Amino acid sequence: MFDFSAANLIAGFIFGSIGFVAFVYGKRMDLWKPMFCGIALMIYPYFISDIIALYLIGTAGTVALFFLR
Repeated sequence: MFDFSAANLIAGFIFGSIGFVAFVYGKRMDLWKPMFCGIALMIYPYFISDIIALYLIGTAGTVALFFLR
C-alpha cells in the first residue's frame, strides 16, 4: 500500500504539513472547507503509491485551498 521511496516520503511530508496547517487554520476560523481539504491532504499520501499522481493530487489540493476560502 505505501511505498517507502524518498520521493514518496518527501511528498507525504510536504503535503501532510500543508494539510495540517490548513486544518488548524480551518478549525481556528471555524471554516469547514479548509479543514476538510486539510484532512484530505494529510491522509491521501498513505493510499497513493504512484509518485506522479501523488504530486499532481497534492498540488491540486493545495491550489484548491486558495479557491475554497
